[in-house]
Amino acid sequence: MKDSIRHLIQQALDRLTAEGVLPEGLTPAIQVENTKDKSHGDFASNIAMMLAKPAGMKPRELAEKVIAALPADAAVSKVEIAGPGFLNFFQNSDALAGRLEAALADTQIGVCKSGTVQRVVVDLSSPNLAKEMHVGHLRSTIIGDAVARVLEFLGDEVIRQNHVGDWGTQFGMLLAYLEENPTAAESELADLEQFYRAAKQRFDDSAEFADRARALVVKLQAGDAECLNLWQRFNDVSLSHCQKVYDRLGVKLSPADVRGESAYNTDLPQIVAELKAKGLLSESDGAQCVFLDEFKNAEGNPLPVIVQKAGGGYLYATTDLAAMRYRSQVLHADRALYFVDQRQALHFQMAFEVARRAGFVHPGMDLEHMGFGTMNGADGRPFKTRDGGTVKLVDLLDEAEQRAYTLVKSKNPDLGEAELRRIARAVGIGAVKYADLSKHRTSDYRFNFELMLSFEGNTAPYLLYAYTRVASVFRKLGKGIDEIAGHIQLEAEQELALAAKLAQFGEVLNSVGEKGEPHLLCTYLYDLAGLFSSFYENCPILSADDQAVQQSRLRLAALTGRTLKRGLELLGLETLERM
Repeated sequence: MKDSIRHLIQQALDRLTAEGVLPEGLTPAIQVENTKDKSHGDFASNIAMMLAKPAGMKPRELAEKVIAALPADAAVSKVEIAGPGFLNFFQNSDALAGRLEAALADTQIGVCKSGTVQRVVVDLSSPNLAKEMHVGHLRSTIIGDAVARVLEFLGDEVIRQNHVGDWGTQFGMLLAYLEENPTAAESELADLEQFYRAAKQRFDDSAEFADRARALVVKLQAGDAECLNLWQRFNDVSLSHCQKVYDRLGVKLSPADVRGESAYNTDLPQIVAELKAKGLLSESDGAQCVFLDEFKNAEGNPLPVIVQKAGGGYLYATTDLAAMRYRSQVLHADRALYFVDQRQALHFQMAFEVARRAGFVHPGMDLEHMGFGTMNGADGRPFKTRDGGTVKLVDLLDEAEQRAYTLVKSKNPDLGEAELRRIARAVGIGAVKYADLSKHRTSDYRFNFELMLSFEGNTAPYLLYAYTRVASVFRKLGKGIDEIAGHIQLEAEQELALAAKLAQFGEVLNSVGEKGEPHLLCTYLYDLAGLFSSFYENCPILSADDQAVQQSRLRLAALTGRTLKRGLELLGLETLERM
């Protein structure tokens, strides 16, 4: 609808230009926004205010001429001037109903991508395989997963890349410990944190062990077969730990998506050589660096991107450059999204610029750092255990499910144990994910079990329950959501408000895909659930006197149900038919 209105305005501007009302050569960006107050129509544009000065008129005077020049359109019932010169467009309810009917008949619910379809690499999760996944890995994993799901639904070809930390000096220590006592180590590998602590203790206590660990790093990097076998064994166990967490979270990540730091190891000397050949490298204290004038330190000196240490070792930047080149030249990505902590923003700004200057990525490829804030405890500080340690992600999920189980059992004491556990899993895991996804990606947020498990407010339990309310209507009717005849008629205020919100689903998903911000979808679903609640309370459905009215309201409920279900699934939440 917004695109249609932009087109109508452009036609009016072309007409006014041809008539000499507007000067030649104006190419304004026509903005059309949803109104907050429906008494001001459904959509508003400030175009008359933007062009008043070049036209030599007052905004309201120009607004009148724009309205007069607008072509007639069946989807628009009227256009009014508001305030200093806003154009307020009221959509025709029959045309709106027609769009909803089309959405109801479409497997995509009327959603399509507003721009061209792209090949998109999504870099997400990226745990360090030396340790078990902890709460710090949650945001990258679930935010990246939600955006990837939305992009796929819009039609993009999405390639997930789990850039795990599976290389580096710490692996020498772990391999030395695994080599030293393989029988004990195998049992200890069941708890990666314990295994890591034991290896670190040996490294700190024994100079001989430390020397052997350093020697193993050299052998590993040189491709020693025995070292690679030990390393692969450790990685397989560690990745299996990660996969169990991904499966439990309902995240679309598989072993096939793993392409860790080790995958680029043999390419790193070539990255340095190409930077040198292009004249981008400078030596500083023995290290090989790329200096970028647009990035300066506090003293005003250019900041370096160090790609090789004085001792010959490589850094994260080198591996990231190799990954960018692979994603451009091998995966042929149009766009690469990096879901990595906001604190890495400068690193990515600089690495992206080096990649472009070196020609590692093709000119049309977009590189975007989708940074996120930290997950904090109730005290506002980074989330920790009571003794100050890192919280394992699996322990957090255990507690979420147990709390949800207690909550659900208190509300449904007669439910069977298996059903209770199934609902508790969906509610508990969903609550953890939604509490994160509903916050602005770049913001820090406070983790609070009581708030996230509440059935009131913008929470997973509230939205999951909202969907079950829709499902219950059709359960009482004895028909499925897709079995309702008739046509949508929009008359009551609550029907119109719900319909207008349903029509915005595609626009919201396109915004999520463009900005990488799932909270936009969360806010939309919360608003939609609230409007359905108002519709449900004020517009009788099953008890409606008129059959045509009942069928219309059932079709509105059906589209609401499908939209809620699809929206929650795109966020990675499991929906329930009953709670």
